[in-house]
Amino acid sequence: MIYALSARKSSRSYQALDKLTDKHKTSDPLSQVFSLLNVRAARCTRFEAGGNWSYRFPAKPALKFGAVIRGGCWIDFGGEAHHRLVAGDCFLLANAPAYVLANDGRLLPEDGIASFDWAQSDVARHAGSDTVLLAGSFGFEASDAGLLLDALPRFLLIPSRSPSAPIIHSTLGILDLEIRGTGIGAAVLTDRLADVLLIQVLRAALDQNAGEGLGWINALVDARIGKAIRLMHEDAAHPWTLDALSGAIAMSRSAFSKRFKSLVGLAPLDYLLRWRMRIARDLLRRGASVAATAAQLGYSSESAFGHAFKRVYGHAPKRYWRGQAEGEKFPNEPNKLS
Repeated sequence: MIYALSARKSSRSYQALDKLTDKHKTSDPLSQVFSLLNVRAARCTRFEAGGNWSYRFPAKPALKFGAVIRGGCWIDFGGEAHHRLVAGDCFLLANAPAYVLANDGRLLPEDGIASFDWAQSDVARHAGSDTVLLAGSFGFEASDAGLLLDALPRFLLIPSRSPSAPIIHSTLGILDLEIRGTGIGAAVLTDRLADVLLIQVLRAALDQNAGEGLGWINALVDARIGKAIRLMHEDAAHPWTLDALSGAIAMSRSAFSKRFKSLVGLAPLDYLLRWRMRIARDLLRRGASVAATAAQLGYSSESAFGHAFKRVYGHAPKRYWRGQAEGEKFPNEPNKLS
């Protein structure tokens, strides 16, 4: 039974809440996750180099992309973890460790941040342009960034020979022009193109990896598990049960539970609970009341909603947000559910 709000609550309040929740009810699951995390391009840069060179870059707890437009080089993570990059290759770094970009492994790497005036320019140059790379990073709502970052390998390469490479290369070509150009709206265009590039790379990774190595993202392209996730995302307030979900995708309860957990890493109803609470956090952060949020997500009372929220995030909703406003430190990621 959906919790009934006080009659004193105006229809305007409901309309405002409906607008907040529209993004959680529509589109495909990956788009919903991107919207919930507020994924956005932070900056795009161009690196040109000639002669022999080697630069090191620091670890960064973020998602970064890189692409070779011309020439070639090595990316080295230390030890045996190094990869040859050629023109047309594109890669992602998730929770990026420290790494070295170089075309001559015998050179002592220079500091890739201190060696250039990144504060004044998005283009860095070293003795020519035999090799050209584009790079960029993405920002997230920090509280749930792990939802995406933890699903990706540290280094994800889409090689130039990939069937998806020509599509990615066309986006990179436009992005390169905008980074170098001075036209109006260039910053907006580079941000949007970086967003497009990220989705294109993830699509290409799903195709080339055949559903392996991408965490819960793999589940989105599984015919039946992906459908179950879409059902939960499209109507998070519905009182879903294992029977209802498994029946909707024509699987037995046991087979559904086993496959869902193998792909997603959580049991179906645990995933549903976390998804609801991520929506709740987003709604509360945007100003929705606890009562309205509880109602929107199908809870019979504020108490029931508060118990679910505390189970996932360790604190009741009001305490959680009051503490954040006062600068207290709370765990960013959801608790492990037993």
